[in-house]
Amino acid sequence: MGKRVSVRRLSEGEDTAEKFTDTVGVLTSWDSGVLTITRKSGETVRIPESSLVAGKVVPAAPARRRGPSATYRELAYISSRGWQPVESERLGEWELRAAVQKVPREARPWGAVVGRRAGFTRRANSVLPLGDPGLPLDEALTVVRRWYGDRGLPAYVQTATGAEGTQELLCAELERRGWTREVTAELWIGALAPVADRADPAGVVLSRAADDAWLARYQRKGVSEVALKVLGRGSPRSSEAESGGGPSVWFATVPGEGAEPAAIGRCVVDGRWAGFGAVEVDPALRRRGLASLVMAALASRALEEGASAAWLQVETDNVGARALYTGMGFTAHHAYHHYREPAPTGDTGRDGSS
Repeated sequence: MGKRVSVRRLSEGEDTAEKFTDTVGVLTSWDSGVLTITRKSGETVRIPESSLVAGKVVPAAPARRRGPSATYRELAYISSRGWQPVESERLGEWELRAAVQKVPREARPWGAVVGRRAGFTRRANSVLPLGDPGLPLDEALTVVRRWYGDRGLPAYVQTATGAEGTQELLCAELERRGWTREVTAELWIGALAPVADRADPAGVVLSRAADDAWLARYQRKGVSEVALKVLGRGSPRSSEAESGGGPSVWFATVPGEGAEPAAIGRCVVDGRWAGFGAVEVDPALRRRGLASLVMAALASRALEEGASAAWLQVETDNVGARALYTGMGFTAHHAYHHYREPAPTGDTGRDGSS
């Protein structure tokens, strides 16, 4: 249990010409004659033991053929520092994170709509469970739900699958308790230098803050004060960064013909890692290399600050972005998911961060 396995089963009754089907993933349960295996993508596969032909334990993660080496825990920590909440609290080795506008409790009944104006992104409004919460799981989840409820938000837990040390077992336990997986994306990594070599960064304007022009191109319109804090967290203007301990944040802008830029991007430099995000291009100017130009300018600056490896997050259905990043040498390291708490009986649901 909890090991990565490869299982072969009979394919009888399935629409396939193959006699056998192979499934690779983490064994998360074997109850009542059914095996449950969680694949790298987070998909759950249930296999009747009566159909089993063979099975074996396999290495926790395949050897990487290119790019930097990294553990899940390192990347989870680095990516969290690259998108920091406004407020956080420890629960054992779990981190409860929130980036929400302060609203009086009496103005936030359970059914109240919170929306993007209150909670800025699921990443900044979810639990990062990197170990033992110090309590039995049910008790820990009760604390989590109360903590987010006090802030007028639904509780989310961010989990990961597909690499050594990820949380397939926790995913299975959440699903058994009625938590719903709403979002799946992937964290990709690659070498930084090839990104900088993709284009001549001349013409790209770099700054320490997201100005009005940058925000005009940013897809999340009507950015709040809380959102600005999350976007700008880690700037060397903070005392932590000035002492060499905090991330360094850069914003890139390619000026356009009108008020809005042709393209924008954001990069967080943290030790050997440079994290890219918010790379957006004017829809009328896509497929002209502007995204590569933005990333090249940010990568060049990150190299100057001592970084050598890069990471980014991409949704599984973003075909264009995945093709671009593959061409830059990035490969998927692991998938991550956001599990939302089950609604109480009779509740119509709450809107949370996105």
